[in-house]
Amino acid sequence: MSRFCPNCGKPLHNDQDVCLSCGKSVAGARHNKIAAGILAIFLGGFGIHKFYLGQAGMGILYLVFCWSGITEIIGIIEGIIYLCMSDEDFAAKYH
Repeated sequence: MSRFCPNCGKPLHNDQDVCLSCGKSVAGARHNKIAAGILAIFLGGFGIHKFYLGQAGMGILYLVFCWSGITEIIGIIEGIIYLCMSDEDFAAKYH
């Protein structure tokens, strides 16, 4: 029991994919949408949020084009999208 449910805080077994207390899925809960959104808004021009989400190829692409300023605009837009997504949609797409 070294993990805790991110929704209700109850202890979880290491092999548990669903919290027995609140019923929410906890499988692969490793990326935080708030952290991804903040990284995208403030450091999105360098692709830091892409590296955080495990998309290293896209992160490198952002680094290559960071001089243009376009990646900063895209990063801000992606950050807003991440923050407006529901937790379930974010987990389904990025976990």
